[in-house]
Amino acid sequence: MEPWKDKLKGNWNQIKGNIKQKYADLTDDDLLYVEGKEDELVGRLQKKTGEAKETVQSWFNNDRDTDRSYDRNRSDRDL
Repeated sequence: MEPWKDKLKGNWNQIKGNIKQKYADLTDDDLLYVEGKEDELVGRLQKKTGEAKETVQSWFNNDRDTDRSYDRNRSDRDL
């Protein structure tokens, strides 16, 4: 399994919240995570957001730099 898929599985609720903050028009169906169908999720998010596959996959790495990319308006004290 690819590393981003492991992180997706373990941190989906947090990742989902971050994505929804940036792309408020995404529905719960758009953000439906089914184990083993991670590539379908990436495809849906690509289609809805217009982002590249690699960009969408990077959201699932769940590190501080990725979290900042969701909301550039957050101050450093909030991190």
